[in-house]
Amino acid sequence: MSDLMGRDQVVQTARSIAAVQQSDGGIPWPEGHVDAWNHVECLMAMSVAGLTGPVRRGYDWLVRTQRADGSWPMKLVGGEAVEHGGESNHAAYVAVGVWHELLVTGDEDFARGMWPVVRSALDFVVGLQTVRGEIAWERAADGKPAAYALLTGCASIYQGLRSGVLLGERLGDPQPDWELAADDLGHVLAAHPEAFADKSRFSMDWYYPILGGAVRGPAAQARLAEEWETFVEPGLGIRCVSDQPWVTGAESCELVLALDAMGERDRALKLFADMQHLRHEDGSYWTGWQFVNEKWFPHERSAYTAAAVVLAADALTGHTAAAGVFRDAGAYVTDRPTAACGCSHARSRT
Repeated sequence: MSDLMGRDQVVQTARSIAAVQQSDGGIPWPEGHVDAWNHVECLMAMSVAGLTGPVRRGYDWLVRTQRADGSWPMKLVGGEAVEHGGESNHAAYVAVGVWHELLVTGDEDFARGMWPVVRSALDFVVGLQTVRGEIAWERAADGKPAAYALLTGCASIYQGLRSGVLLGERLGDPQPDWELAADDLGHVLAAHPEAFADKSRFSMDWYYPILGGAVRGPAAQARLAEEWETFVEPGLGIRCVSDQPWVTGAESCELVLALDAMGERDRALKLFADMQHLRHEDGSYWTGWQFVNEKWFPHERSAYTAAAVVLAADALTGHTAAAGVFRDAGAYVTDRPTAACGCSHARSRT
């Protein structure tokens, strides 16, 4: 393990996640609700640390709470939906989690048991794709798709689709429609910022196309350089939003993962070290630090922050067979235009 974070520290941080897991298997935000995306991220981190029991209880929670259309409620409290829309990126991330668990454990029986869940989830996601290629951010409780797409969410969905394709191939049930959907989505992410709602003040919109795998190589280098000074606070981490003096641990570690995926190891190691001021003595992590007022903001320690730290540590140290799961997400970049994206060399999907 790296001297930045020893194996004992990784396990301690993962145990801080297990400590907040609810009796039904859900892993909540500090305010108490559970959503599928953050829940899966926490399961991935606990898997890195070998906490198989809590991880499998968490996947059982996903099985029980998935709806007939393949989605999960946007927010659940005590196992009951309190926000009923279904987010596309929440559903897609389950594929990343199951693929990650298979890589860590080699347990193909587990993956086969989860395959119907993944297949239903990604079919829900692809059902929200536009002709141009972006994917609407939610399907409302009344069944209507949202009128717009989110760049960060779609970048995460891209990784979900690629993970689902790999999983299907591994299990002998190929899904070429998902591969086509990923190709179309990847091109829109790389070449059509106008396809997405403007959330550019959020750092996630800056690095997520790299993290999810849709943008790599020189385009990724240019993207990072463009906003590096806007978001990166040397010695502290990165801002959550450009106009607030607030660094956050989860975003910092996701950028670590993006840097690692690009081969920028030195910068990844430096940023990972910089954000360790957020670590609590019990191994959990404060969500963020307001560096003008010099206060924790919000005044909470979040499981999803701890999860991002553990996944970044694994990427940097190569401890598990899933250490490259974010790095490898960019292995299939094609940047092929769709029939409706407006590019002069657009291809037909037929």
